[in-house]
Amino acid sequence: MKEFSDIEIIECLRKRESYVVHYLQEKYMPLIRLMVFQGGGSSEDASDIFQDGLIIILEKIDEGDFVLKCKFKTYLYCVCENIWLTVLDKRKAAANYVSNTSEEYMEKDVSDLMDKALYETIFRDVFEAMDITSRNILNMYWEDKAPQEIADKLGLTNGYVRKRKCEAQNELIQKIKEHPGYKRIIRSDEKANEIVR
Repeated sequence: MKEFSDIEIIECLRKRESYVVHYLQEKYMPLIRLMVFQGGGSSEDASDIFQDGLIIILEKIDEGDFVLKCKFKTYLYCVCENIWLTVLDKRKAAANYVSNTSEEYMEKDVSDLMDKALYETIFRDVFEAMDITSRNILNMYWEDKAPQEIADKLGLTNGYVRKRKCEAQNELIQKIKEHPGYKRIIRSDEKANEIVR
């Protein structure tokens, strides 16, 4: 594999030379994948983070006055790490939100019965199966964005955003309750209660 200097990488990215992207993937993707795996992510997460990182770097390069002040490898890693930490924060906030708000919809003390890792898996399965508009609206609500700001960003009306948020929340809670993993937890609890009696 031909090696490229940091200056050559920047110039090739500026000119949108696709071969340098392949080079970067082969050379640095394992590093990004390891970082993502250590945070509990998947190969798909790593691929998304790598691509998002390159897009951000391309945008910086396109600003014209971009100057690389460290090794490209370090810069790419830092950009990807920041993106990954943001993703992890959003996932944590979303899981906490459902955990806190689901009590009024779910049986009492359900959160005490769920293994944390299993609960997060159930949440991720259900959330990622929802349509993109619902996911975007919920994500922005969890980031404490105002309904009007969400409406403006998504090109929707304020009223529609409020209505869709309630529908999406209800759908999320209902589908969590219908998830096979959740039902297993409930069945286990019922059996445990029978034994205690």
